Amino acid sequence: MTTLADNVLSQVQAVDVRFEKDTLLIALSDGRELRVPLDRIPWLRWLLEATPEQRAHWEIEPGGFAIYWPELDDGLEIEHLLSIHVLA
Repeated sequence: MTTLADNVLSQVQAVDVRFEKDTLLIALSDGRELRVPLDRIPWLRWLLEATPEQRAHWEIEPGGFAIYWPELDDGLEIEHLLSIHVLA
């Protein structure tokens, strides 16, 4: 069964990405901004340990549903980030 919450999660897209120290900030198409504290999410250690230059080279995947760092060969899905409860 599809719920309204599932529908909203699947429609929100990333439109911009930036960093403030070790916090990833993602601007969403619905006007919200996700604040992702990299030091509080163990599975994002690869991004926490990346250099500023590596962090700066990101791409929003077609449709805006994920962000990818080509030099790090890894990325994040927006829906997944919206589903966790450790965001600042």
